Amino acid sequence: MTTTVQAGASAPAAGRRRKAAAPAPTGADRIPKPSQGWYRDKVTGAKYRRVTTILEQGTSKGDALTFWAGNITAETAMANLPYLVRSSLFPDQRTEAYDWLRRAHTRKKDERADIGTAVHKIIESHVLGTPIPEELLDDEEMAPFLGHFLRFVKEWQVTFEASEMVVGNEQHGYAGTLDYLVRSPLIAQALAAYFQTDVPADSVFCGDTKTGGELDVKGVYPEASLQMAAYRHAKVAWLRDGSTVPMPTTFWAGVVLHLRPEGFRLIPAVADDAVFDAFLTVKRNAEWTSGLSKQVIRPALTLPNTSEERAA
Repeated sequence: MTTTVQAGASAPAAGRRRKAAAPAPTGADRIPKPSQGWYRDKVTGAKYRRVTTILEQGTSKGDALTFWAGNITAETAMANLPYLVRSSLFPDQRTEAYDWLRRAHTRKKDERADIGTAVHKIIESHVLGTPIPEELLDDEEMAPFLGHFLRFVKEWQVTFEASEMVVGNEQHGYAGTLDYLVRSPLIAQALAAYFQTDVPADSVFCGDTKTGGELDVKGVYPEASLQMAAYRHAKVAWLRDGSTVPMPTTFWAGVVLHLRPEGFRLIPAVADDAVFDAFLTVKRNAEWTSGLSKQVIRPALTLPNTSEERAA
């Protein structure tokens, strides 16, 4: 290998070999992947803020999450009273029980996240026609989710246009992975009746799956519409071979599949231009929370020397 030496370079530097440039990404490796709240386009070098990170940092769920965490802790305590009473009699066990109880809501959150991830893998396998991972296929806890999902597909005559597709908007600097794009004449008919507007039978709809809450209680929140609006207003989509296409045009309202072991609901979610404007406001809030807000409150001032002290 021939090394090029610049004039004035020191002897050690002159002897160094140039580091080989990383090969250009090919195939599916060109699809941006999330890392620490960002997506990075390996081809262009562009960075996109992750949509879910924007929603986490830019929206406030303070009261709702506080009450939810309190309820989980109370339920856990009432279900384990004998253990807590026994543990309270011994200092070391008391500390252990205290730590276990105060993390009850974190364990529940992680448990729900694991279920949500597993359900998304099952849906993706169905959409792509690939085998469902054996550890999920044999999981009794997952069986109801799969059964209700398949019933949703059959009853609503759903066909899928895409699943787990990365989309991005370079102008506004965000990207995310949408759950799926679907067509369904019955969804079109139901939305037309619900919104009292014309919805072509061959419309493409953004779809999202939520697995939290209960069927007769809240499980789908307004943030779902913000997320869907961001995806709808993306400009580019990455196909599975790593190539890019313009983001497909979708109807201004999508659907959230609220999937639970006891059944499912299909919830309309408005994701029009007004909701997208709200998402951009949330994005600015997130930028404030993660950036400028950390710089505006400075250390306390110290009293300057007075003129008399300087003269002395």
